[in-house]
Formats: sequence, C-alpha cells, structure tokens
Amino acid sequence: MEQQLDSTKSVNFDIDIYGDGDGSNNQLKGYVNSIPVNEIDDDVHDFGGSEVARKLASYIAPKLVFEEVCKGVEDEEEGEDDIGLGYRKRERIIDREDEYKRRRYSREISPDRNDPFVLGDKTPDVLKSTYAEVMKEQILRREKEEILREIVKKKTKEEDEEKNRRSRCDATPAQGRGTDATSSISRTNGWDEIHGRLVVANVADSMATATPASMTWDATPKLAGFATPTPKRQRSRWDETPETTDSATPFLRVSSVYTPRVTPTGGLSLATPTLGAIMRSSLTPNLLRSEKDMEERNCPLADEDLDAILPLEGYRILDPPTSYVPILTPARKLVSTPTPFGTPFYAIPEENRGQQFGIPKEASVNLPFINPEYNQYFGFLTNEEDVEDLSPEEQKRRNIMKLLLKVINGTPPERKTALRRLTDKAREFGAGPLFNCILPLLKLGTLEDQERHQLVKVVDRVVYKLDELVRPYVHKILVQVGTLLVDRDYYARSEGREVISSLCKAVGLATMITAMRPDIDNIDEDVRRRTAKAFSVVASSLGISAVLPFLKAVCQSKKSWQARHTGIWMVQEIAILVGCAVLPHLRHLVEIIEHGLIDVNQKVKKITALAIAALAEASHPYGIEGFDSVLKPLFKGIRSHRGNVLAAFLKATGFMIRLMGIQVSYYAKEVMCVLVRQFQSSDAEMKMIVLKVLKQCMSTEGVEADYIRDDILPIFFQTFWDRRMALDRRNYKQLVETTVEIANKVGAADVVGKIVEDLKSESEHYRKMVMETIENIVVSLGASDINARLEVLLIDGILYAFQEQTSEDADVMLNGFGTVVNSLGQRVKPYLPQISATIKWRLCNKSAKVRQQAADLVSRIAIVMKHCGEEQLMCHLGVVLYESLGEEYPEVLGSILGALKSIVNVIGMTKMTPQIRDLLPCLKPILKNRHEKVQENCIDLVGRIADRGAEFVSAREWMRICF
Repeated sequence: MEQQLDSTKSVNFDIDIYGDGDGSNNQLKGYVNSIPVNEIDDDVHDFGGSEVARKLASYIAPKLVFEEVCKGVEDEEEGEDDIGLGYRKRERIIDREDEYKRRRYSREISPDRNDPFVLGDKTPDVLKSTYAEVMKEQILRREKEEILREIVKKKTKEEDEEKNRRSRCDATPAQGRGTDATSSISRTNGWDEIHGRLVVANVADSMATATPASMTWDATPKLAGFATPTPKRQRSRWDETPETTDSATPFLRVSSVYTPRVTPTGGLSLATPTLGAIMRSSLTPNLLRSEKDMEERNCPLADEDLDAILPLEGYRILDPPTSYVPILTPARKLVSTPTPFGTPFYAIPEENRGQQFGIPKEASVNLPFINPEYNQYFGFLTNEEDVEDLSPEEQKRRNIMKLLLKVINGTPPERKTALRRLTDKAREFGAGPLFNCILPLLKLGTLEDQERHQLVKVVDRVVYKLDELVRPYVHKILVQVGTLLVDRDYYARSEGREVISSLCKAVGLATMITAMRPDIDNIDEDVRRRTAKAFSVVASSLGISAVLPFLKAVCQSKKSWQARHTGIWMVQEIAILVGCAVLPHLRHLVEIIEHGLIDVNQKVKKITALAIAALAEASHPYGIEGFDSVLKPLFKGIRSHRGNVLAAFLKATGFMIRLMGIQVSYYAKEVMCVLVRQFQSSDAEMKMIVLKVLKQCMSTEGVEADYIRDDILPIFFQTFWDRRMALDRRNYKQLVETTVEIANKVGAADVVGKIVEDLKSESEHYRKMVMETIENIVVSLGASDINARLEVLLIDGILYAFQEQTSEDADVMLNGFGTVVNSLGQRVKPYLPQISATIKWRLCNKSAKVRQQAADLVSRIAIVMKHCGEEQLMCHLGVVLYESLGEEYPEVLGSILGALKSIVNVIGMTKMTPQIRDLLPCLKPILKNRHEKVQENCIDLVGRIADRGAEFVSAREWMRICF
C-alpha cells in the first residue's frame, strides 16, 4: 500500500508547461513576474519564509492608508533619517507651528498656589503664591511691558530725529558753513565737546577770521596775520600715561604710598608685578574708603545707643560667650595677603570619572528606549547605583518618571499597566510630585501627537482621581492643556476640552475663576485667547447661568480694555461651543456685551460685533427679540466704520438679517448699499465677509429679483469673477455658494450665461470653479430655462474643459459633465456622437489618468444614452471597454469594470456586445486581483450577470468562477 502511494507522488508532468517541481517555469526564468505598485523596490520586504506572511503581502491596503504610509519617501532626498524603512518621518508638534504659537514654550510654569478652601485661618505657605501676589505680579508685568514699549517707541523716535538731522546737515551747502563762527560752534555734538573743546576755545578767543570748521576732524584753523602754525597734536585722555604718586621705593605706610612726588614714575602696570606691587594695587583709595565706611557702619553699639533705640522694659542684657573673640581688623576679611607659594584665585578642579560626555547610558531591561531629546528628563533613570540612598521624595519622583517613560515609549501592554498604576496610586504619589513631573513634559517642543495624547490621558485620569487635591495646580494645568484648545487637530481640541471639563468639576467654579483671573487682562493676546476658550469650556460644564455674574463684571471692567476684550471674547467662544443652548440666556448675554459696540477701543468694537454674530448664528432661526438693543448700533456702525471693524459689523448684520421677519426688506436694502460699496475692497477677509453677507441677504424675501438682476449682477461678476479668486480656496468656496444663491433668486439662465464662456479660460483653476458653479446651479434649479444657444455654448465649453484638464483632481470635471448631461436629458442627443468619440479617443491615451477619466465618464452618462436611443453607440463603447480589460493599472481597470457594469445594467443581457458568454470568462482571472476597487466592481458585475443572465453562461464556466 505504501509503495502504491509512493508511486503516485512520482507522476511526471510536462516541465515546459507546468514548470519544475519547485513551482517555477523554465520559460519565464529571468523575467519579472509582477509589477510593483510603487517605485519602492520589493526586495526590502523579507518574509522569512513564512507562508502566511507571503499571502498577506499580496493584499493591498486602501488608497488613503497607502498614501499616508508612503508619505515619508518624498523627503528622502533631503538627507533626513527615515523611520521604519523610510515610510513615515517623525512629525513633531513644533514643526507645524508658526513663530507666534511657539511663544508658548518660553512661558514659565507658574508656581504652586495656596488653596484658600483648605487653609481657612491658617498662615499661607510662603513657598506658594497667593491670589494677591499673583495679581501684583501681573500688574508689575503689565507695567514693565508698557515701559519697555515706551522705551522702544522713544528710541525709534530719537533715531528718526537723528536721521532727519543728519539729512538736513548733509543737504546744507559747503560754502554756507564759513559765514558764521558761532553757528559752526553751535552745531558741535557730544564728541566735539569732549575731544575738541580746546580747539573751540582757541578759535573763539584768538581768531578773527578762521577757516570754517565745526568738528575736530576738519582742517587746522589759521590765525589772522600770522604764518601757518605748526600743527600741534591735541592731548587726549586716551593718550595720557597714567601717573603714579608714589616713589620708586615702595613703602608699606599708607601715608607714604599716597604722598605726591615731583617727578612721576612709570605706571606699575607696565612692569612685572611684584609682591609689593600687588599689595599697593590692593590698597587703593576707594578700597580704603569703603573699608572705613564698613568699620563705621558695623561698629558695635554702646549701651547708651541701645537704651535709646530699645525700650527699657521687656528686654534683658545677655552676657557674651566666654569663647567669643571679636575681630579687631575687619580688613583681613576683605583683602587676603597673597603668598609666593601659590595663586589664591584658581584651584585645579577634581576630575569627574563618571562624566558621560553626551553619550547616554543604556537603559535597564525593565525600561523602554529613551529618546535622545528626552534624556535630560529620563536620563537619571539609567543610574541605578545609589537608588537605596535616595530620600523618599526622590524615590517617589523616580517611580513616577519610570511610569511616565513607559506611558510615552512603552509597548501597549506596558503603557496600559503604567497608566493604570498612575491612576490607582495618584493619591499616594500626591498632586505635587505628579504634576511637577508631567507638566514639564507637556511643554517639550519635541513631542509628537501620539506622545502628547498619552500624557494628556494621564493628566485627565489623575485629575479625576485626585479631585479637590488638584486645586493648587489648576493654573499650571490650564497653561499646558490650554494650548490644545487652539491646536489645528480636532481630536487634540476635544481632548483639551475634556481635561478642562474634568478639572472644573473637580475644583469648582470659584477656584477656576481665581486661577484664570490674572490672565484675563494679560498683554499677550494668545494668553487671553486660550483663557477665553478655557472659560467657555467651564461655562459649558458648570452652566451658563453660574458664570453670568462674573462675565458681567469682566465685560464692564473700566481698568483695562484687555479685560473687556477677553470678557466679550468669552461670550463669543461660549456661543460657538454650546450652540443653541444659549437661547435661554440670550438676552442676558447680549445686554452684557452691547456696550462694546460703542467702546473707545477698536479691538473691543470688533470682538463685540463678532460675538453678536456668533450668538445670532447659534440661535438661528429664533431669538431676534434678544437683539433689539443692538440693532441700532449695528446698522449705524456699518455706515461709519472702516476696515476690520466694518467687516465684523457686516458679519453680525448678515447673521441678524436671517433672524428677521417682515422687517427684513428695510434692513436688507440698507446693508446692500454698503455691500456694493465694499465690492471693490482688496482685503481678502473683507471679500469673504461681503460674499457671505450677500448670500444671506439673497436667501431672504427682502431683496427683489429685478433689483439683483439690474443693480447687483453686472458689478458682482465684474468684481469677483476673476482668476485670482480661483486661487484662494476659502474665497473660492464662498464665491461658488453666493453665486448659486443669486441663481436661486434670478434664475439659472442669467447666471450661467455670464460664466459659460469662462469654461474655455486658460486657467485650469478658474475653469474648475466655473464648472463647480454650473454643476451646483443645475442640481438646484435644473436646465429647463437654458435656451438652445446657451445649450450649445455649455456643451462646447464642458467638452473643452474636460479635454484640457491636466491636474490629478478630475472629480469636479467628471461630476459637472455627468450632472449637466443628465439634466439636459434627451436634448443632449445631437452631441452624443461627439462625446462618445472623445471618450473612445481618451480610452486609448497613453496616460493612465486620462483612460480612467474616460471610463468613469461612460458610467455617468450611460443612462442618458439609453434614453436617447443610442444603444448601438453603447454597444460599440462596450466592445472598446471589453478590449481594454487587459489594463495593467488597477485604478484604471476598476473604472473600466464600472463602465461595463453600467452598460450591462442599462442595455440588458440580450443586447450586450460583447456577448455575456464571452465577457464572463475574461472576468475569471480578474477576480484574483487584490485591489479594492477592482474586486468591488468585478464582483458586482459578476453578480449582476448571475442575477439576470445566468442562462447565457454554461454551468462549467460558473464552476470555474466559483472555484
């Protein structure tokens, strides 16, 4: 039996067809068996002979994931080290921040603060700051900033005056300088007064007529009636040799040292210093004078002096200790006698054998890898020699840093265990050691998003566990976590709001207000911005009604405009965060900030208008009654203000108009006059606000279509529809939405007729903007009012724009083409031959992207071709697509399969060309393709054939498909 089984294993196959026993084909040796999906060599992947790994490697991830993985390859030429075979580089948070946001790294972490709820009547800890001390420091800091600003302003003013003076002096003619001697003397500067005063005096006393000279650098003056004097060099203090007043023989007596001599000798500093020279140089007059003053001030007080200073009762005179010996010569403590045996000013330091010289030690087995940038914080963990000799506080800090290192760089199981241990032992560790270790790490500029996420998670859980013990560290936490509220990442902002919400629930409203109060009137606008966002989270967590009294006091502050600005900013952030939840408190919030519309400071006016706009947007479509008190100042302000303040007022007015009822007609016309005037503004921010307000006015019933058609449309298209608007993404989107809203008001034909010729513009970005606008208009209003001439221009322009596109983003053109063709319906029948010819020509293009766009267009217009009766044309396109099933690019192959699926769905199984029995066998090898798009479309097409035309394919073929 075993021999029979062995004989079956030795079956001979045709090697030329089936290859060797190892699965290789001799005819294909030396050829590439597969095409890599990207330019990265496949040799970098080593599967170690694992069959499972080899099979999994054939699966392809979705496109978005694949692009993110290969993102790091783009910067490979710049010489940076890649992480993990060059796939993705480390993205630090500081790398994506601008210079303004990086200023937060220079802000010091505030000291611990006393908790008044715990202290009660006890004396505050001197090492911790109180609320009064913090406010005093804030006032001093503000005064310092103002003084420095005034100094800079004054210095700039003086420099400008000096430049103007020099320019006037340079502009004075040369012959005019000798007309008046006094004028030349009056123009002397400080340099002339020091070095040239003898020259000026001699000129004033002995010259009758002199060569004009006002500075010492001019020519030597000539005396009247005499010959040219010999030039005499003026003595300068820098040229004088320092004279000594002692004799050649040094004396140790002070009186002889300072006795003047007739013949001065050379300076002692010019000769080799000796012992006597050192002693004489030490006994200078200033030193002796200071020594005398010290003796007079520090002399012991007599009993009479003490009786005069201190009261007679309540004190007792103590006898000095028997071992006390007073110092009678205090000079010994000031001047030390040099010895000839050594220099007392320098000592050779001892060599430290344990110095690392920048090379970090290897971490122990129980510790994760320590990044070089974190070595200054975690480097001491590698030193385990003197761990037992550490104090309890140092051991506690060491344990906390170990757990934090595992949270940042550990494996997922280590991170989970460390995070749980930090949470469970939070009260045992204490709030002080925990936050003193965590918060400096959050301030690092080398953090990545994942590392910061882990640290913020630690802070959130520790705050929840510590509860009221976290009060002295509220400001520290707000400073570091508040930066998350202004991050561009949505999830980072969400994490920051969660931490602050947990914090305010743990410590209460009073502690939060006490911690944030000094930052409300901070000079730095970024600090006030984070404070406003943090306070909005507090209001959302504890209730708006609880913070209304504090908001009212801050918004009506008269000490500084920064406090009013921040208070109104808080109202704006509250409206943005809570949305329609402001409706019960809308009237109170508006009354709190309404005085800001007439404030003397322009920034306060601007933020007040923006806050009102946020409140109106949050309360839409209700709440117009709450804004009665601000309607008059708003509409008065749009006629009197200019610049950014006007833009803010216009924005508030636009959101107010949406809330109005029957009175909207009057207010809309008032606003339209200002908007038309601002059409010519060159400010990008003003343009965006004008477009938004114009859209809001168009959506109301207060503006008539005839007024828009006659007075608004010509200047609107002349001003806004240019190529520059297509390059700015924000204004581009707002312009498209506003134009669609105008079309809803006046009709599609009037607006499409204005921009249809721009489909042949030279700028591709501008053509995309035109196509997107036409698509949205047709989707909203249809193509019923488009006449025959406009129809011809539209189809011609769309075909031109579709053929001339070169960018990778082709969805706008494809969607616009399909939308217009489907909207026109049977009216597009005369243009179908031209469209199909364009498709067939582009299906044979050498560019894979062009072929993909052509196949995608077939799937979008297949239904219209069926309604127009162009079945023969569709069959011809089906044959062309069938011949393209050998496409090598998976994205293009997926689009071709999608186009075939659309044709099969529309034309049916019986009329399909090629026939179904010929099409299905070609799909069998494609089923082995692992690309997501190919698999989806191929399986859908096979399923549709099995559902509607299973009888057209033999059972044997279906068995091959199944297995």
